[in-house]
This record gives sequence, C-alpha cells and structure tokens, in this order.
Amino acid sequence: MRTLLVGLLVGTAVGLAAQTPLGHATTKADISKWMTQLSNWGRWGADDEKGTVNLITPARRRAAAALVREGFSVSLARDADTVQALDNPSPFTHKMADPVGGAFYMDEYSVFFHGFAHTHMDALSHVFFAGQMYNGISETAVTKDGGASRLAVTAYRDGIFARGVLVDIPRLKKLPYLEPGALIYPEDLDAWEKMSGVRIGAGDVVFVRTGRWAYRAAKGPWDISLKAAGVHASAAPWFKSRDIAILGSDGANDAVPSGINGVDFPLHQLLLVAMGTPMFDQCDLEAVAAAAAARNRTTFLLTAAPLRINGGTGAALNMTATF
Repeated sequence: MRTLLVGLLVGTAVGLAAQTPLGHATTKADISKWMTQLSNWGRWGADDEKGTVNLITPARRRAAAALVREGFSVSLARDADTVQALDNPSPFTHKMADPVGGAFYMDEYSVFFHGFAHTHMDALSHVFFAGQMYNGISETAVTKDGGASRLAVTAYRDGIFARGVLVDIPRLKKLPYLEPGALIYPEDLDAWEKMSGVRIGAGDVVFVRTGRWAYRAAKGPWDISLKAAGVHASAAPWFKSRDIAILGSDGANDAVPSGINGVDFPLHQLLLVAMGTPMFDQCDLEAVAAAAAARNRTTFLLTAAPLRINGGTGAALNMTATF
C-alpha cells in the first residue's frame, strides 16, 4: 500500500466529503452489514447457482414479450475492440487463417473480457468475499486449472429473456454524459423513475447509463480503471428492495473510486456475492438511449445469451433491446 503524506490524506478526505451528499457517508462497516442484510443465500435452495435470475419467471417472460410493438432491435454491446488504448490494455485479437479447401475462410478469436473494454457478463463465480461466493460456496470451487466448478456462466445457458429498463442518468441531469468519477445515488434512481413514469420491479434487467462512450467519443480514451462514473454502493439496498434480476452499465457498474474508504468495487461484492445478482459490464448504451428517447420509452424486451463456457466466471456476449 502506498504511503501518503498527511496533507494528501486530508485533501482526499475533503474531496470525498465534497462529492458525497449528506446521508451517503457509507463505510466499510456498512458494506459488511449489508453483506448479511441483503443476502439471498438459500432463497432458492442450497444448491442454487442462478441467483436473482430465478426472478425472471415464465409469467415475466411473457410480459416482456408483450413489450414488443414495433419489432425494432438495437444492440447494447460494443464492437470487439482490437486497438490497444488506455482503457483497452488487452485488445480483442482476431486472426485469419489460410483459406481451407480453396473455399472456406477461417477465423481465430482471443479476448481477455473481464476488465473495462469488452462487453461481458459477470457470473456469480467472478467475485468472492471472506472465502465465500454466492450461496456460501467456497472460493476453492474456482481453480486456475479448471475454472469454476460451481456458479459458472453455464448456469445461464438458456439465455436471458426479460424486461429491460434503461436508467439514463445524463438525460435526467440534462447532460451529454457524466464526468469520470461521478457517483449515482438512490435518489437519482428515484428521480429517473419519477421522470420516466416506470417503476423498476422484480425480475427486471436494469441498465444504468453514465454516457461513458459519449465521453470517450468527445474527449478520447482515458484510464477508466482509475476514474469512472458509476453507481454508489448505497444503491445496493435499493436494488435489493426492487428484486432486480441483473444490473448492467456502460462501465463496471461501480464508480471508481467507490467513495468508500477501504472498499473497491463494493457493488460487485454486494450484488454478486450477497444478492446473487449477475452483472453486465462495459455495455454500449448510446444506441438504446437514443432509441428510447425517440420513442419516449424506457422499457423493452431484453435478450442476451452468454457463451456456454464450462468453468467460465463470465463471458463476452451481445445483448439486444427490442421495442
């Protein structure tokens, strides 16, 4: 751990206080408390590996299908990025092989998908806390040689078919994008519901737009691993109270820095481990935000299908919103 001067520590504390509204002074102790209070361990049985995706019931799938009125679809994923940059240290690799049989072109792909560049799904085996993953499964269920023997991404082999809900925070604040490091609080989620007229509910797949890709288009790449807009951990009880199925964003969902001393990526810890809520990271929400604004709609049929990778702690994927 780096040694910091007293003056720097004081300056950091003042800066943190300035960006944290009264009532959101969340501490590491609060995160530990919420790990118990927000837990869904055992809710769907001791052997459950799907977590809150269980909330996407057949009835909710039928209701989601009824949201399709036009049949217009738009992707919520980024194109594979093969260019190394500050926010893409491990680019997607695409290699072409020699033609086979004089008629067939062949491709080889390689991607380090966890991180800040590539759209992906975090399975419940992606994060552990105090030696345990969701439902009390030991961290030892994931090994370097075999990957995840429990809570792997293959738990979602049948795909996700649900109501998607867009929460467009820049639109709420009449901004093109949030600045890196901006924090999104529960009252922002309440304000968006009031403005949109849509209440988020059980089994919903919620996408929180920060405008990350609009910011990048305007200002260029930056080291998003050091500073990124995102959701503050105080929103975790809000998500639990609404019984959402999956949380997605155009960043890592968590704000960076988190705004909580001693805890990095608290939402990943609370949602993946305690609540059993998978996450969609690094989505591209610009096209769906434009489509939603043009239609004055914030809900749509969400379809997603992660790659079926035995032992995978997540997977790259494409998602579509259909209006």
